[in-house]
Amino acid sequence: MSDSSQNASSVQVKALVITCTLKASPAASSSELLGSQMATFLTENGVACQSVRAVDHLILPGVEKDMGEGDEWPALRQQVLDSDILVFVTPTWLGQHSSVAQRVLERLDAELSETDADGRPILFDKVAVTAVVGNEDGAHHITAVLFQALNDVGFTVPAQGSVYWNGEAMHTTDYKDLEQTPEKVSASIKTSLTNALHLAKRLQDSKYPVSA
Repeated sequence: MSDSSQNASSVQVKALVITCTLKASPAASSSELLGSQMATFLTENGVACQSVRAVDHLILPGVEKDMGEGDEWPALRQQVLDSDILVFVTPTWLGQHSSVAQRVLERLDAELSETDADGRPILFDKVAVTAVVGNEDGAHHITAVLFQALNDVGFTVPAQGSVYWNGEAMHTTDYKDLEQTPEKVSASIKTSLTNALHLAKRLQDSKYPVSA
């Protein structure tokens, strides 16, 4: 391994968990709970992890990186740029991702026109995983939408890079009301984030090439 690769491997991986619940802090939130469980796993595996609840910030509508006075997205955007892994968490409402999640995706759209010093899209070499929670169906559909959007703007999605929990149809039990984390959810957290961490380290070692 070259000296540059050894130096890259020694750099700590950073992660950002963006939770797109509709509930402002400090209200209890199933999405926040799942996001915190994923943050804990990352921290326990040596990742420097930060978490934000998007609804606590004024994210103005638009598709620019800065929408002007009062817009709090630029600070959140910098946290995205400073991270190697993005964990994108959303609840399910009417079978869809939340309006807060859509707002975040729309603001990330601005990165399509942003490039690094080598002329590559600025979000190349970053990894994204998703988490979806709700007491109704829709997790697979939402995951597909999120994967497409996040990949479009430059993120790489690892193998089995999603976690979800669907409550029993026509019931009102929330994820946060469960007595313990379901085994399948715990297994999905481990798989998705282990693969994300592996991929993030590989991309630190060897970036995507500059297109001809």
